Amino acid sequence: MSERIKVAFIGNGKSANRYHIPFVLTRRDKFQVKYIYRRNPAHDSWAKIPEVIYTTDLEQVLQDAEVRLVVISTQQDSHYEYAKRVLLAGKHCLVEKPFMVTMDEAKEIFALAESKGLYCSPCQNRRYDSDFLTVQKVIASGRLGELLEVEMHYDYYRPEVPEGVHSFDPAFSYLYGHGCHTLDQVLSCWGKPERVHYDVRQLLGPDRMNDYFDIDLYYGLLKVSVKSSYFRVKERPSFVVYGKKGVFVKQGKDKQEADLKKFYLPEGHADFGIDQPEDYGVLSYYDAEGHFHEEKVESVRGDYARIYDDIYEYMVNGKPQVITHEQTLWQMEMLEEGIRCLMAQQK
Repeated sequence: MSERIKVAFIGNGKSANRYHIPFVLTRRDKFQVKYIYRRNPAHDSWAKIPEVIYTTDLEQVLQDAEVRLVVISTQQDSHYEYAKRVLLAGKHCLVEKPFMVTMDEAKEIFALAESKGLYCSPCQNRRYDSDFLTVQKVIASGRLGELLEVEMHYDYYRPEVPEGVHSFDPAFSYLYGHGCHTLDQVLSCWGKPERVHYDVRQLLGPDRMNDYFDIDLYYGLLKVSVKSSYFRVKERPSFVVYGKKGVFVKQGKDKQEADLKKFYLPEGHADFGIDQPEDYGVLSYYDAEGHFHEEKVESVRGDYARIYDDIYEYMVNGKPQVITHEQTLWQMEMLEEGIRCLMAQQK
């Protein structure tokens, strides 16, 4: 029997119960959820999990020597405080996105983790999105030739979200809340860009929620564009990848989130999050003889549980962190600069 790591959660809302615990439960050979800490039991709205201890005493969690990993699944304005307490208690730490509110907070938390030899990273589960993994497969095939441009779109039509916000807080901006997904995907593939252009907007006017961003990252000849809006009645393709010999278009997003919203969970459902043939992306390219081809590409299966596999490999087998501190700090730098560019437009 492999070593099982006992895990505690801080927070008992949607993040913990939709995006974390269902995936941890698919790795019962590696992890066991022991505690869920929440400040106010009156706000509990998710069904309790058998054999898990629900508590309002954080010290009970932090002083339990059996607990080795703590997952912080609260709002971002509490991440710094909780991460610091977890690390000072000598426990490994996974933090929901966005990681911290400021670069200075992120640097301090990482320095603390490194001084104690502990794992600490944001939960960049979107590295294990099906559409993103499929794009990487297509690029690796070489059929596109030298890459020229990548467009990444993360769109919604949810006008009620920005329309319901009548103040501006960078930590709760669209850029922080959603740019942390797609920017990490770019950084994990291509590293730190040579230069960046920011177009970050408040479509409803000053002192309202940031509800749009379009960020271009440059890597020599390659330009990668990360674009998101709350006002897209019809979503743009999830990915469009252009090379000198071809183009790949993946229209729909990874389906794990859609299944989770319907409470169709990964444990016990072999077809969870899997694309159907009609969802596959289309690859169009010219081969070495100049012949044109157009074909569907079977989607790679996404699996958010893989982030826990990475943590297990670090904690048990001594493998390096997959989500590096350096990558997270690059992202924090870009998020802060994006907000500075937005503020500069209003002066």
